[in-house]
Amino acid sequence: MTTWQAEPLPLFQTPEWARVVGVFDLETTGVDVRDDRIVTAHVGVLDADGHVIDARDWLADPGVEIPAGAAAIHGVTTARARAKGAPAAAVVSEVVEALRALFDAGIPVVAYNAPFDFSLLRNEAVRHGIPPIDAPSPVIDPLVVDKTYDRYRRGKRTLSHVAAHYAVPLESAHEACADAVAAGRLALALAERYAAWLPPTLDELHTRQIAWARAQAASLTEYFVKIGRLDATAPPIDGAWPIR
Repeated sequence: MTTWQAEPLPLFQTPEWARVVGVFDLETTGVDVRDDRIVTAHVGVLDADGHVIDARDWLADPGVEIPAGAAAIHGVTTARARAKGAPAAAVVSEVVEALRALFDAGIPVVAYNAPFDFSLLRNEAVRHGIPPIDAPSPVIDPLVVDKTYDRYRRGKRTLSHVAAHYAVPLESAHEACADAVAAGRLALALAERYAAWLPPTLDELHTRQIAWARAQAASLTEYFVKIGRLDATAPPIDGAWPIR
């Protein structure tokens, strides 16, 4: 991928990190970050206006059956993955390399519900003997940021619902490319909406999100116990971020 270098924005505009953002999304065989596998992946770069200036997509043969339920969501069947997908190890290696290039350039990578994508990618890397990204940084997670600055808004917090709330188009939901780009544009919308309150630097924003995610998990645990969805003696919801 092309290496992009962010340039500072004037102080009265949105945070400096909004000049250029990377985007990342996976579609998978399921939702278990330890055992499920990558089916499709997207890594790209957006400019400050949300225009795609670099992009790469992958289709993998995960080496296992793709459950019908997962295929119904992202549209990739086992037959298609086996016929047209690249070997899983090659895909994982290239995705890791593309993300490392962005991090090395100091470009933040946007991932909606980041612990899912980065944790699953890490476990896939370990599975295939590829040096994993153990501590991805800087990362921007629009889910965590939105829940921090609009905590009491009613309604679902899925990507499609939150994107609609901020008037960010999302076509072909549950395709890695569409979801990644929408998440990136959502991060830019959040940067504009909450510019006066967001941390001005990437390092501070990344660090703050670690604390915000932990607090959000604790609050959700408390709520689930209160309504009887979670036993008070059960382990709390894991709030580790951006990898669990």
